[in-house]
Amino acid sequence: MKAVDDRQERFSGTKEVAEAYRFDENKLAQYLSARIEGFATPLRVRQFKGGQSNPTYQLVTQNRTYVLRRKPPGKLLPSAHAVEREYRIIAALHPTAFPVARPYVLCEDDTVIGTPFYVMEYVQGRVFWGPLLPGLAPEQRSSIYDAMNATLARLHMLDYEKLGLADFGKPGNYIGRQIARWTKQYVASQTESIAEMEKLIDWLPEHLPLEERSCIVHGDFRLDNMILHPDRPEILAVLDWELSTIGDPLADFTYHLMQWQMPPDIATSGTSSLLDVDLASLGIPTMDAYVEMYCRRTGRKTTPNMNYYAAYNFFRLAAILQGIVGRVRDGTAANENAAQNAAGVRPLAERGWHFAKLAGATG
Repeated sequence: MKAVDDRQERFSGTKEVAEAYRFDENKLAQYLSARIEGFATPLRVRQFKGGQSNPTYQLVTQNRTYVLRRKPPGKLLPSAHAVEREYRIIAALHPTAFPVARPYVLCEDDTVIGTPFYVMEYVQGRVFWGPLLPGLAPEQRSSIYDAMNATLARLHMLDYEKLGLADFGKPGNYIGRQIARWTKQYVASQTESIAEMEKLIDWLPEHLPLEERSCIVHGDFRLDNMILHPDRPEILAVLDWELSTIGDPLADFTYHLMQWQMPPDIATSGTSSLLDVDLASLGIPTMDAYVEMYCRRTGRKTTPNMNYYAAYNFFRLAAILQGIVGRVRDGTAANENAAQNAAGVRPLAERGWHFAKLAGATG
């Protein structure tokens, strides 16, 4: 439990804004005062400790607290840090009562704080940085996992066309496009040669599963990307929609399942593991039970190609972490713990190739 407690301590709360991510707070206050009804100065700005990709700030005013998400300054990978897409998806979901923070304003003008940003409401609640949920009773853990499962199932059943998101992504060939995207970004950020990544880059696109349907996918749906009610097992807001698009629901769901498949010795700051844990004593469902819950809620009979999806997701996460390593190299990483992700890229790739071999890969 120590590693989980350490993550909870390291990533919870706010800190003084890091020098590299400071901006003219008065200019921001003037901009928001003209666009958000009731926005009152003076403004006090803090930076959230958590978050790997887009710097995130707490904006405290006389009568309300807000959250600002921005693109980081400096050299960026193509299509990364898409705060504009984040704003669009939460603006589409908020009227449906799906749990997202209320969006207030999107600013694409670089002259205000240096990069595009958006502002949303500050949702007060609990954020758990590890899947073991220390300090809770077994029935509380069980209820939280049930709520998490129900929330993702609900997202996947929404009609994205009726929400005005028909052009938010391209239906079909989601996995193929994702492999191409993350291969490109992995190569752009690469700092060492990893044989298993090269094998996955070759094997994955040659064995794509049939995509049965398309839906809104979150892209990074996990426990630490949501805010829970202070007392109840209720999800108040799902966060970090940077990777959301229109895609394959099974790809999104099986990414979420990685917390049951992650070797505990993979030292990344964005993941923890339920592998080899006594789940029954904790009140946490097994992966098979969790899959059954999702199938029941979405009307599915089966979840095919699970080993392929696992291989793909470990490849994808390795590429994402390599991108963070590259941003550390380039001086644009938003999280002070980002450098630790370098240690996770190779074992993630090795784990991905393990599942690829279970799916039939040779070599």
